[in-house]
Amino acid sequence: MMALWPAEYHSISLIGIANAWIILGGLIGLLHFRILQWSISRLIDGQIFALAFAIQFVRFALTAAILVIITCYFGVMPLLVTTAGILAARTIIVRLGVRT
Repeated sequence: MMALWPAEYHSISLIGIANAWIILGGLIGLLHFRILQWSISRLIDGQIFALAFAIQFVRFALTAAILVIITCYFGVMPLLVTTAGILAARTIIVRLGVRT
């Protein structure tokens, strides 16, 4: 198991590592919530329900798989920071109110 938060790192290194995880979380979140917007717009337009449902399932499964991989290989702290990035991306998407 690779621990990316060992005690021998300096605080600047920890900040750099945390920034990398939060950026990764932001990218995951942007993808996750943009797909949600796209899928919901397809449902509103009355397109095929099964396709929209399948896309929702894949969206959840992909996000969950990425978070499980991060937890298994890197630990809890990267998971928490990545999740913070996902929540930040959600806030950005909701505040921008981007329409597809």
